[in-house]
Amino acid sequence: MVTNRAAENKLQLLRSEKLDGLAWLVHAFSTRLGGVSRAYGGNTLNLGFTKHDSRAAVERNREIFLKELGVRNGRQSWPLVALRQIHSDLIHRVDRRRVDRISEQPLAGDGLITDTPGLLLAVQTADCLPIIVADRKRQAVGVFHAGWRGTVKRIAEKGVGEMRKHFGSDPGDLVVAIGPGVRGCCYEVGEEVRIRFEAQFAYAGSLFREVKESNPVREKYPLLFLTARAPGHGQWPVKLFLDLVEANRRQLLDAGVPAKNIDAVGPCTACHTELLFSFRGEKGMTGRLMGAAGIRK
Repeated sequence: MVTNRAAENKLQLLRSEKLDGLAWLVHAFSTRLGGVSRAYGGNTLNLGFTKHDSRAAVERNREIFLKELGVRNGRQSWPLVALRQIHSDLIHRVDRRRVDRISEQPLAGDGLITDTPGLLLAVQTADCLPIIVADRKRQAVGVFHAGWRGTVKRIAEKGVGEMRKHFGSDPGDLVVAIGPGVRGCCYEVGEEVRIRFEAQFAYAGSLFREVKESNPVREKYPLLFLTARAPGHGQWPVKLFLDLVEANRRQLLDAGVPAKNIDAVGPCTACHTELLFSFRGEKGMTGRLMGAAGIRK
């Protein structure tokens, strides 16, 4: 992980060492530090138009983000192409003509790909994973939003397929950064999520971790918890945790991306709310991070 700091306002972006090796690529994952929003404690870099924050603050934050990425000079900047995210497997190819058409009506979906220089593709997150995929030979790029719903629909795997289809990308030439999101330590899900994954992936069992809830009273007085069910005691409650990073890494491997080309960037969002926004960690009252990438002109 490589960090970039602006000392005067403590702005901090996260970058992938693997993607940094591509001179033609602009990319970063934002943090909550260094913005002007006051809705989420202190001055934060909220990059999403949320109901708690003002549009003016978010627009100013986006200007700060674009300037730090080096794609804004004065009042001129690359178009920022974002989506109306719907936890899907819908992926859109964009070029400059299409950007002009969708500037007032964002596309619905969770993935963007392009080989057009001068466009900044972005997804917004607050626990879900932002994933950047770059083709080092064809100079094409994709950004994808992967929560558990998009992951079970194979958005990362399909993203590689869309880049093969539109740009002739060889998966062996792809370099991937999985950005900050909720990790397996904190991503508690229900049994219905495991069932969905088991229906799709033979390796689903390795993606989940079970933790039995402890109960000091039950441990000290087990007879109080006797039931009529064999072997005589009720089952201990079990918490189920999903490793979303590993789930997407496995998809990328299945799609042909070499393991050495996949980079996981940033800590767990729920564990590090001092640095990152987390919907779970902040009980829904939070801003939005951004994972963004583009091709230099």
